[in-house]
Amino acid sequence: MQILVTGRHMEVTDEVREFVLAKAGKLSKYYDRIHEIEVILDHESEEFTTEMIVRADHKHTFVASGSGPEIIPLIDAITEKLERQLKKLKEKRRNHKGGLAADGVGTEG
Repeated sequence: MQILVTGRHMEVTDEVREFVLAKAGKLSKYYDRIHEIEVILDHESEEFTTEMIVRADHKHTFVASGSGPEIIPLIDAITEKLERQLKKLKEKRRNHKGGLAADGVGTEG
């Protein structure tokens, strides 16, 4: 899995880069077929904007973005959004063949 961190209108510090790499690396725990994660950090007029793009198998692309006054809580919020998206896809794939649903009730075919 490749993780790209890009800064627009700002210099990405080592501390922020390490934090992003740690958070993005944990996303593979929710969906193991991730090929690439691209993180774009932008700073304009006292506000940070962050966008995270996750590319997985079968041309699945997941995008989460947000803006706020501080970068670290913003990255946390965006990774939580992506975790929900990845969990949803994994549940869809798991229940595709008619196994147990998320609530534990079997589906009738």
